[in-house]
Amino acid sequence: MTLRGPCSERTANEKNSASPPERTVVSAVAASVAGVDHLSAASARRLALAAQGFDRAHPPAVGTRQLTSLIDRLGVLQLDSVTVFARSHYLPLFARLGPYDAAALDALLFARRGRYTEYWAHEAAVIRRDDWPLWHWKREALRESDPERDAWAREHRPLLDWLLAELDGTGPLTASQIEHDAGRRRGPWWGWSDVKHGLEFLFRWGDVVSAGREGFSRVYALPAQVGLGELHEASVPRDEAVRELVLRGVRALGVGTIGDIADYHRLKIAPTTRALHELVEAGAVEQVAVEGWERGGRALPAFRVPGTRIPRRIEAAALLSPFDPVVWNRDRALRVFGFHYRIEIYTPPAKRVFGYYSLPVLVDDALPGRVDLKSDRQAGVLRVQSAWVEEGASPGTMAERIAPVLRSAAAWQGLQDVVVADRGNAAAAVRAALDRA
Repeated sequence: MTLRGPCSERTANEKNSASPPERTVVSAVAASVAGVDHLSAASARRLALAAQGFDRAHPPAVGTRQLTSLIDRLGVLQLDSVTVFARSHYLPLFARLGPYDAAALDALLFARRGRYTEYWAHEAAVIRRDDWPLWHWKREALRESDPERDAWAREHRPLLDWLLAELDGTGPLTASQIEHDAGRRRGPWWGWSDVKHGLEFLFRWGDVVSAGREGFSRVYALPAQVGLGELHEASVPRDEAVRELVLRGVRALGVGTIGDIADYHRLKIAPTTRALHELVEAGAVEQVAVEGWERGGRALPAFRVPGTRIPRRIEAAALLSPFDPVVWNRDRALRVFGFHYRIEIYTPPAKRVFGYYSLPVLVDDALPGRVDLKSDRQAGVLRVQSAWVEEGASPGTMAERIAPVLRSAAAWQGLQDVVVADRGNAAAAVRAALDRA
């Protein structure tokens, strides 16, 4: 099978404890750091942002071609259910393209037999349908060894068989559309029913797949019901698939450590290391040393695609989703941008520092601050519930650059105004900049 174009829930044995493995594999991957190219920290930032699509101006109009080109460039588009400002999968495209029709994106992403489908390719994420065979090895690995879930699956095997038969007889359904005694939720409001648990097991293993979304509820189907039957039977050998995913991770990151590259598709460190070694030997990837990228006093090996152009400057202003590839790896965000980031959704209100849904602010090649946003649809306003600037950054400069983006974001969400609360060391500057804008 020929795969075209660029190109999980993290199980216990997939967690990337990067420090010890990275220290032990340096000599296995490439020669001494003295024999490789050296990048300044600023060059690495620009390379990373350019790889993510921040090296160009917003297009005058955004249609299907621009959306598909960017999604394919990112490789994975993470999904998340939080709606306080806008669902996460909308935000990476808004950050890179500017305003667009969100309904058109959903029609593109969640069409029953469209260009894209879903899998645990990072966390829950949209991927290209044609890339489904690249994940055959993972589906089989989860089926054969999923210790956290095996006991439940064995106990509920009759339910799993019944769910497959129900989908076969009825066609694609959401969990709530399936009538069964096991369909009742358990525990608090977010608790899953046994039906939902069972469907998610089958989804992890590939016995059922996504047939799009209704609202934001996944529609489950058998592979053949959504035109995935042939692709479902195809497979790419595990080593070849991992090598391809690693190469795509390097391209998407621009430059990254072994841990960064493994995290992009939630691969394990050891196979990522082997794949990098093979890619370096083949000349598809090269090792570089990046200023300041070290741990425990030792340089971390980094990798890029040879010949990748480093832009002389990045000129961008954007709001980043907490699940944007630029910041979803918190260790990388700290190393590349000096930006310590933790989402505070699950933090008790009294212990939150920056706010419930604070979004990092990108200005050129830096992350100088963050804003906590809420779409108040009843009042018709975008609420900036707090605005913060990082130590050493200028509140006024950040505010001037981000104020037009906030106005644009409000209009994109169908809101008439932007209202700034008094919380945060950049709140006054943002309010003043919005008044001028």
